[in-house]
Amino acid sequence: MTTDMTRGAIIPQITKFTIPLVLGNLFQLTYNAADSVIVGKFIGDDALAAVGTAGPIMNMVILFISGMCMGAGILMSTHYGAKDYGLLERQISTSMLGGLGFSALVSVLLIVLAHPLLELLQVPADIIGASKGYLRIIFLRLMFTFIYNFFSNTLRALGDSRAPLYFLMISALFNVIGDLFFVVALDWGVSGSAVATVLSEMLCCLFCLIYIKKKVPLLCLGRKWRVFDASILWKTFNYGITSALQQMCVQLGKICVQTVVNVQGVAFIAAFTAINRVDDFAMTPQQNIAHATTTFMAQNRGAGNIRRMKQGFLSSVVIQLAYTTAVAVLVFFGARPIMQLFVSDGSVEVTDLGVSYLRLIAVMYVMPAATNTIQGFFRGLGDLKVTLISTILNMSARFFSAWLMIHRMHGGFDRLAWANFFGWVAMLALQIPMITYRWRHCGKEGGK
Repeated sequence: MTTDMTRGAIIPQITKFTIPLVLGNLFQLTYNAADSVIVGKFIGDDALAAVGTAGPIMNMVILFISGMCMGAGILMSTHYGAKDYGLLERQISTSMLGGLGFSALVSVLLIVLAHPLLELLQVPADIIGASKGYLRIIFLRLMFTFIYNFFSNTLRALGDSRAPLYFLMISALFNVIGDLFFVVALDWGVSGSAVATVLSEMLCCLFCLIYIKKKVPLLCLGRKWRVFDASILWKTFNYGITSALQQMCVQLGKICVQTVVNVQGVAFIAAFTAINRVDDFAMTPQQNIAHATTTFMAQNRGAGNIRRMKQGFLSSVVIQLAYTTAVAVLVFFGARPIMQLFVSDGSVEVTDLGVSYLRLIAVMYVMPAATNTIQGFFRGLGDLKVTLISTILNMSARFFSAWLMIHRMHGGFDRLAWANFFGWVAMLALQIPMITYRWRHCGKEGGK
């Protein structure tokens, strides 16, 4: 069901839109979390480390695809808010055709280049074989990843954030069952967890296509799916590439930090894999609130309602503060039992490393809450250059801090939390002056 966000009460509207986004992404994160928990518990720390070292490469590619879809989604939201349905249809068909060709090409290239990419990351020789097998199977999912992300962003652009949640709930459950079957019952190792993930995404896409055919007439384009407009593709590329580069910069920064971690030993790698999963669960809802703000602002931008855009941003700040307070308390006091979910009973060193990090990062969660909200503001305005530059500053500062404090100064695992902190500080140093300027500029534009 589509939703017009250009009218109605703002906080309930953003909250109603955000909750399915949060739940959907939490279910999506269970793909990686289930891999990590089951692999770590039933195979061991080496296998957990193998999945962790493969993760940054896999995530960088997936985030590039989702970033392109996000850029297209901003344009779709604007066309939908402006009630220009003809242009909206051409936008949808062109984005779909271009994305399918791109994801197929990238999938083939990455399957061939898996081994040299892992060598570039300095993955230890004793786990590089398992990492390579995991990656090559995972890369088979890219076509399904694009299809799901495209339709999810399209539905969200039209104000429907609930349907993607339902698809992910089903596929996430299937992924956990598949992990238990392929890893535990069949003893396929890390390759089994990759097979379960690919099959889960295939199922997710199937449900998505069935739902659209039955429930969303606006997306049942028929022969119009063949429409390809080069000018629209170029505009979509300009929007999408900026958003995609931003997503890739985040993951590239994580890859650079991973190279610092990889030379510290298997315990460091295993703990880093686990705490990344926890941070994903903790920070993803912050990103989802920002994404809801983006959709809200883009629709109202299309309708020319500047005042409502600003009210929507302030409402998202209130929601972010409420969520961040709750998750910070949970992670701080539950650090040890959370880490014990990811490791076997004998892995005391890995558990202690993770606890030292989580108790420190919990008090810093207010920083990404602020940066994500401001990113949502600029995406809603269509100003993606600010989001890209601030992300580059963030990840550059994060990598340099991690390299300096851990590699050069031989600091402990908790220095990774401080590296994140310095990255967020660098990001806010650009964002705060820019949002102050744009806020005043929006006010001068007037609006309804």
